[in-house]
Amino acid sequence: MASSSLVSLPCLSSLKMTFKPMAVNSNSSRTSVPYELKKGQNRLFHKLPSGLKMEVIEQRKDEDERQRNSEKDNPPLVFVHGSYHAAWCWAEHWLPFFSSSGFDSYAISLLGQGESDEPLGTVAGTLQTHASDIVDFIESNLSSSPPVLIGHSFGGLVVQYYLANVINKQSLGTTNAFPELSGAVLVCSVPPSGNSGLVLRYLFSKPVAAFKVTLSLAAKRFQTSIPLCRETFFSSAMDDQLVKRYQDLMRESSRMPLFDLRKLNASLPVSKPMENSTKVLVLGAKDDFIVDDEGLKETGRFYDVEPVCIEGVAHDMMLDCSWEKGAEALLYWLCGLSKTGKFICLID
Repeated sequence: MASSSLVSLPCLSSLKMTFKPMAVNSNSSRTSVPYELKKGQNRLFHKLPSGLKMEVIEQRKDEDERQRNSEKDNPPLVFVHGSYHAAWCWAEHWLPFFSSSGFDSYAISLLGQGESDEPLGTVAGTLQTHASDIVDFIESNLSSSPPVLIGHSFGGLVVQYYLANVINKQSLGTTNAFPELSGAVLVCSVPPSGNSGLVLRYLFSKPVAAFKVTLSLAAKRFQTSIPLCRETFFSSAMDDQLVKRYQDLMRESSRMPLFDLRKLNASLPVSKPMENSTKVLVLGAKDDFIVDDEGLKETGRFYDVEPVCIEGVAHDMMLDCSWEKGAEALLYWLCGLSKTGKFICLID
């Protein structure tokens, strides 16, 4: 299946693996207007042990390039969205970018989001259930090569929970651990302690911003106000029409809350990862309206890495006007993993 060529869209633009059979999308859409896939993308549904189905948008690298490099495959990339988003947020720009750079790429919609099924109850799940769903997808479909797991915002917190449960099975002789990863990437991620510290800092240092964040996210005013949606997620240069398009997709994507935030905060901070060799990239945005500089530094300290902060992009780094800045920084980091000789790195 040919992947689409990399195209840098302006702001006014609208390991060979064997898969367990998954159905291609039918007409039984969960949202009123499903995200329209780009060339080279497929919408699949992964059936979980519960019987619920989880949406996966895949975009695999070019078949010719796959055959040329069959002995040295890059790790697959698995993308996890945050609140009010779904798999589509990665499919817009980053899936085409990374598939054209030689990586099979898969974006997951967590339960209750996007085109995925809704679980029973009032919220989509917990850190444990969301991470376990990702584990099931990886073990069922990507067992031939450990993936790189990439999480944005609250999806980054899910990735952190996953990291805390990765154990070197060979050294410990256990089969009850989460599958090993080739790497983990936290994009504008909620820090290990959760969002409570972020809220308190805003209240004392930026009360107007604190009010806007609460109005935008807790009261969901971003769903009806284009200026507030832009200020919360995007750069000021983004055109109204594009903000409106993403605003509509966010509203359609989040049919139920991703977490019960009170219970979530009571369970934090996440545990420190057990001793393992997983490499971690902490990637932040200079103009992030949600995760402040101290939150980014906290995450870096927790994983003993220096955060990479991208200038000129906002919280939704993968959708923003200069989305390619974050993608290129991530690709550069992936090329560092390739220095082991295991992976192929394609940079124009």
